[in-house]
Amino acid sequence: MSPRSLRAWSWVHTWSGLISTIFLLLLCITGLPLIFHHEIGHLLGTEVEAPAMAEDTPKTSVDRMMAAANARHPDRIVQYAIPDEDDDNIWFFTLTPTPAPTEDFRSVAVDARTADVLAQPRFDEGFMWVMLKLHVDLFAGLAGKLFLGFMGLLMLVAIVSGVVLYAPFMRRLRFGEVRRQRSTHLKWLDLHNLLGVVTLVWAFVVGGTGMINTWADLLIKYWQTSEVSTLLAPYQGQPVTPVAERASLQRAYDAAREHVPGTTLSFVAFPGTAFSSPHHFTFFLRGNTPLTARLLKPVLVDARTAEVTAAPSMPWYLTALLVSQPLHFGDYGGRPMQILWALLDIVTIVVLGSGLYLWFERRRVRRPATADLPADSEPRPALARSTEAMP
Repeated sequence: MSPRSLRAWSWVHTWSGLISTIFLLLLCITGLPLIFHHEIGHLLGTEVEAPAMAEDTPKTSVDRMMAAANARHPDRIVQYAIPDEDDDNIWFFTLTPTPAPTEDFRSVAVDARTADVLAQPRFDEGFMWVMLKLHVDLFAGLAGKLFLGFMGLLMLVAIVSGVVLYAPFMRRLRFGEVRRQRSTHLKWLDLHNLLGVVTLVWAFVVGGTGMINTWADLLIKYWQTSEVSTLLAPYQGQPVTPVAERASLQRAYDAAREHVPGTTLSFVAFPGTAFSSPHHFTFFLRGNTPLTARLLKPVLVDARTAEVTAAPSMPWYLTALLVSQPLHFGDYGGRPMQILWALLDIVTIVVLGSGLYLWFERRRVRRPATADLPADSEPRPALARSTEAMP
């Protein structure tokens, strides 16, 4: 690599890393408790648990459960119904003043066997909610998501440029060598490079999937306007189906399951909500294998007649989004995967912190290249200076 190319790559690596580091540190720190959100919820007592009953206890109808939830907030309407992913004996109902997206929501947890209300958990307060909001959008909505997505892009640029710089740097050292006998600056430089290479693939995967996740709102909106809208042509101009005129939710649920057998319900979006149309219950079904459990199949059921209208396939970009989510949080491999993700997260925090230290230390000790050279000596080439203290 020529000295000019080396300086260019070094500039790209330094500034892409510096601009994104503070926010990436925030994402790593807030992401650490999110890896164990279920376990932390149990410790804090915020997780809802169903009472013990015989395993063969039959389930009640979805209509009964919805009525029990709605009775707690009769001035609101149901937006979503979501079976608990780990325990299908618990269903969560989200109730809001209107079908439109809003931060003003109430959640009611209902026992799927007895239709008894188990709790009314608040998902918009507490420690884990603060961690989630900081991690997802910095409390700034879509603008915050897109900003963090840009920070993720800069992280990928920093990783790629770091790999390019690592090759000429390692020609002078054995792989993984940390020069403990040299200055503190060089020891941290070697450690920064070593840990960066060790976590290279993980950081690239987590950074890339995190960036994709920040586009979720835009991708879903594009899917609705480009593909789902063509399915709704027969309903054009009609208002949102009134609650009093809707068919049985249980009958609509049975129709969706019959249309796509061998699947499990992920969640139900009610008419007029962001994930449905003004005229349908939209059932998002998932498979029962490790891979298909992450892929959703939407089934649109007419809210008046409980008849299946369409079951469109998810486009490739939404499939990529759905696959990226478990990769980002490491929640598809059980406890061992959670522990591995947490350890790699901590190592990445060290990499980011050491990068900041190296930059500040280099600026503190920087001086003219020839300041300490004898008058009759020549300055070293830029390539030699750059590889000795590569950021």
